[in-house]
Amino acid sequence: QVQLVESGGGLVQAGGSLRLSCAASGSIFSINAMGWYRQAPGKQRELVATMTSDGSTNYADSVKGRFTISRDNAKNTVYLQMNSLKPEDTAVYYCNADITTGEEVLADYWGQGTQVTVSS
Repeated sequence: QVQLVESGGGLVQAGGSLRLSCAASGSIFSINAMGWYRQAPGKQRELVATMTSDGSTNYADSVKGRFTISRDNAKNTVYLQMNSLKPEDTAVYYCNADITTGEEVLADYWGQGTQVTVSS
């Protein structure tokens, strides 16, 4: 069974920084894209940033220039460095990964979510 475990959320003042981490574990053959999504109260879940296994990245316009996604493929871990945080960044942040398991099944996995709150 595959699990994604997130860490690094919390409360920060506007202008501050946080770093999220997400580690994948279990029966993993390979990991394709990994990324971060977020969901604010009363809103739909939205893409924040993704990174493919070869390093290509994609960012939401709202976070470009402020957030940076990175991966450590040896550790099956993805990171999200968030700088210049704004109150509108407040949301539950979810890790996502497209994983081929050891049983050669390709599936989409989600973490449990980590709360990020930015105070004004």
